[in-house]
Amino acid sequence: MKKLLILLIAVSTIACKTESKVDYAIISGNIQNNLGAESAGIYAMDRTLIKTLKINDTGDFQDTLKIKMNNYILYDGANPILIYLDSTFNLSINYDLNKLDESLVISGKGSEVSNYLINKKTIELKHLKGSTEFYKTEEPEYKELFNKIADEQINLLNTTAKLTDKYIEQEEKNINYFYLSMLADYEPAHKYFTRNPNFKASESFLTELEVIDYDNYKDYKFSQYYKRLVNHHYNKKAGEIANKKQMSSGGLALVEAITDVSNQELKNELLFDYANTNLVKERKPEVFYNSFIKNSTNEDQKTKITKIYKRLTATNIGSPSPKFVNYENNAGGTTSLDDLKGKYVYIDVWATWCGPCIKEIPALKVLEKEFHGKNIEFVSLSIDKKRDHAKWKKMIVDKELKGIQLIADNEWQSSFVQDYSIKGIPRFILLDPNGNIVNANAPRPSNPALKTLFNSLEM
Repeated sequence: MKKLLILLIAVSTIACKTESKVDYAIISGNIQNNLGAESAGIYAMDRTLIKTLKINDTGDFQDTLKIKMNNYILYDGANPILIYLDSTFNLSINYDLNKLDESLVISGKGSEVSNYLINKKTIELKHLKGSTEFYKTEEPEYKELFNKIADEQINLLNTTAKLTDKYIEQEEKNINYFYLSMLADYEPAHKYFTRNPNFKASESFLTELEVIDYDNYKDYKFSQYYKRLVNHHYNKKAGEIANKKQMSSGGLALVEAITDVSNQELKNELLFDYANTNLVKERKPEVFYNSFIKNSTNEDQKTKITKIYKRLTATNIGSPSPKFVNYENNAGGTTSLDDLKGKYVYIDVWATWCGPCIKEIPALKVLEKEFHGKNIEFVSLSIDKKRDHAKWKKMIVDKELKGIQLIADNEWQSSFVQDYSIKGIPRFILLDPNGNIVNANAPRPSNPALKTLFNSLEM
């Protein structure tokens, strides 16, 4: 009987230990002066939304996340905050939205890495000063600058307490990849900022890039800078293949470019990253989609791309357009897509924070004036956050925006935006008087092809 009791106690102890094992991170905190925002997001480094955190009336939030150890971004709609998360972490993040740099405090279990990342970013900002002037410097000065930044960041890494040996080893490589990625950026950036399209970096300047191993899956998942280097390398290679073979599909050229990648997981990531961003831009998406399915072995990623592909084929030319219903109209009341039937509809999906969107406004206003009185409606559909509602209203006045000015009901997550698989803005859509799609990815107002398209239609 005594042995049985001991056995039961042992089993109970093991069961309790098993039940108490934590496999999630806890994140909580408070955002002061949050302008009534109801949520913030946790994003992966590729801007994929991991989880939406609900914020209460006093700015408090708390949630759990089942995530893999890595860097993530807490984004409140105004400030991106780089944090490091792993299961068992318990982070508390507190700050004032109006003065992030002075007020940000990250504490709790696992906070050491996140605070290291903040201090690391401070070093970068100290030297670069939020300017792009350094791109105009000559090669020796440019290289000296980024060597200095890398040296200071390595010193910070080695003097920050409570970082694990594993993290230090990975982060040392990450800092080196940052340095190398800035070398890779130099030639195109120097051309642009000095307005010298004929500039070529010297061979000696780029020699350090020649030793990079572009087949390291572990570093691809850990380092955003290594990821940039790898994507640049294979996209450049794909571009050369496309030009040589006169291929119209960048996706098929990429498939050929990564043939020699030995790590299948890395190959999957390269295929997925391209498809997730560019499938919507492919002239013949079904051809690249079929090639993606054939070459990827990651079933989760295949499911995600299949979902995008189905949405994409649902927006083929001639298909009925996805709809929006009762979106707020700046002129008063609400507007639904069905209200505009009987006319061509040119939709500009934009936001007040989007520089390229604002750049298109003058050309859009010219078109609106030229086609005024024709059988076409120009709709500007903002995906601004609720907190930027006043900013949206003000910009309409300040920029003297014409046409129908609407704001979506749920920013990027609005069903209309999701149904069109919109990954970036500005995005332009043209519909016919029956509400069917003429072009789900129409030319921009600044592109002469748009006026040609309009003139070919019976308006």
